[in-house]
Parts: sequence; structure tokens; C-alpha cells
Amino acid sequence: MIEINNLTDFKIDKKFFRNIAQKILLEENKKNKTFSVAFLSKDDIKKLNKKFRNKNKPTDILSFKIEEGDYLGEIIICPEIVKENAKTNKESFKNEMKNIFIHGVLHLLDYEHEKSRKEAKIMEEKQQYYFKKIKN
Repeated sequence: MIEINNLTDFKIDKKFFRNIAQKILLEENKKNKTFSVAFLSKDDIKKLNKKFRNKNKPTDILSFKIEEGDYLGEIIICPEIVKENAKTNKESFKNEMKNIFIHGVLHLLDYEHEKSRKEAKIMEEKQQYYFKKIKN
């Protein structure tokens, strides 16, 4: 089960996100794990990005691994940035959101892309796998 908090004006399809999370957690043998997702404005995610990553700009997603019991952590998403990225990538908003959400879930499951090329390749392949496997 995932908790979803939408603090933006964007319409969020909670079932869409729960479906993706459920499929990934099941396949990664973490079906009893939980996490939360919050959708924030550009200004709010910029503040978090500055505070936690020392980057003074908004970003599409942040993942905070906590892991207390069955709780994995929290994913923060900025739909406004995702929408901008979708346009830049010539992708639908829904597909861009799906891809970035999968990315965030993988971070909570200990996949990493910033430490080594090898880990980045593993995470990228896993992300592509789930993107193709999970239908909208």
C-alpha cells in the first residue's frame, strides 16, 4: 500500500500509481513494503532539492529512503517539471510520469545511478523493463 498526497492543482490518478507500485514491489519480492508519494509545486521541490542535494533548482523527483520496518521511504514528484520534461522529450505526460515514478520506486529499492556506471546501467535496464512491462 502506498500513501499518496497531492499538494498541487494537477489531477493525480491514485490508482495509476498504486498499480505501478504494486507490480514493482511484487516482482522485487517486497510486496509487504509501503511508501508514500507527495506531489509538490516547483517552489516546494526546489526548496527540498536545495536542502537535501544542495542544488538550487526545481527537479522532477526526489526519493528519500528511510526503511523503518515495512516502510521504505518517500517519493516527492513535481508534476509541473514532469510536464515540462514530457514536452522536451516529446513524450506524453502520462508516460513521462510513469517513467519517473518507476525511477523513484527503484531508488527506494536500493537501485542507484550516481555512484558507478555499472549500477547506473543496472538501474536503467530495470527501469526500461518495468516501463515496458507495466501497461498504462
